[in-house]
Amino acid sequence: MNTLEILFWAFAIIVFYSFFGYGIVLYLMVKIRKSFFKRRNHQNENYEPTVSFIVPCYNEASIIKGKILNTLAIDYPKNKLQVIFITDGSTDGTDLEVSKFGEVELLHLPQRKGKSAAENRSVSYAKGEVIIFSDANTELNPNVIRKIVRHYTDPMVGAVSGEKKIFQDKSENAAGAGEGFYWKYESKLKQWDSELLTVVGAAGELISFRKHLFTHLEEDTILDDFILSLRITERGYRVQYEPEATATETASANSKEELKRKVRICAGGWQAMSRLTSLLNFTKHPLLTFQYISHRVLRWTLAPVFLLALLPLNIVLSFDNSFYQMLLALQLGIYIAAIFGYLFENKSIRIKPFFIPYYFLFMNYAAIAGFVRFAGKKQSSTWERSERKVSMS
Repeated sequence: MNTLEILFWAFAIIVFYSFFGYGIVLYLMVKIRKSFFKRRNHQNENYEPTVSFIVPCYNEASIIKGKILNTLAIDYPKNKLQVIFITDGSTDGTDLEVSKFGEVELLHLPQRKGKSAAENRSVSYAKGEVIIFSDANTELNPNVIRKIVRHYTDPMVGAVSGEKKIFQDKSENAAGAGEGFYWKYESKLKQWDSELLTVVGAAGELISFRKHLFTHLEEDTILDDFILSLRITERGYRVQYEPEATATETASANSKEELKRKVRICAGGWQAMSRLTSLLNFTKHPLLTFQYISHRVLRWTLAPVFLLALLPLNIVLSFDNSFYQMLLALQLGIYIAAIFGYLFENKSIRIKPFFIPYYFLFMNYAAIAGFVRFAGKKQSSTWERSERKVSMS
């Protein structure tokens, strides 16, 4: 085996492991763990701590009434629930809409400092033992708080991540179909991560934590939810996954909007890696570090570059070699399918199998673009709303 072949297979193995192999390994590890070690179930369905439910929002006047009504319909004792909407920097009258509801505490400043600054400020007003953050564009199920807080009877649970769902319809475009498929897969990985040890980074659509574990975020933080939850795990606590606490949102309006969102996430991933260096130390957190590198770090660093390198390596190796010619045909087939997915974007032709390879390559492009943006210090930490489909009806 020559040097090019070694590089090709090393790159291919890392790419496969990053996106698919880790899921297989994780599943097997969870099965083995369950066979030999039984984790005690601390959940108490009747546990009712005081809760501060916080919704940071920026220029959401068109949808904020629906979010407020959805929040107020949640089944939880009113004397134990504090509802806060923080609208700092909004210029479209979001604060005026919120002020119409007496049951909601409104926090508003004209200055726009970003989501992390708003979260820092809102937590200082929070009175609950448990804090829940929820995005303004999500719809929650009525028993969401009860499903979350039951985990806090376990003293080692420091945070709970809800389940993000993408509302899809039959006419979904490439962004919606790909995003929906991706989140179904991610949800399964989160479940297994949680069963093995801990969720590796919670989704900001619905995240909760013990108030006393909150540490103020740097105001330039891009992925506030991700850094917040992993800093809790650094302190020895677990982040639990709760699939019955759902936050549903519509898909991105189109691939341009989804790309904007993905690039921001990937730039935030690089920022997070630069701030969570202790999680790369196997001697400090062996199992957590394994999960963190396998589930997150490889996807943001090596995998996108190695995926890009596989095609030219395969072309060179395919000369006079039928096996590598077959692999090249497979690679080219994936790229051609992705091109069709791109061409079908926002068209009347809805062939979803083309959208999955398109979204896969799309994500890896976003990872590289995110690194470029982070390295060039061009990613803003202030709110950048991605346009989403309006209705979930």
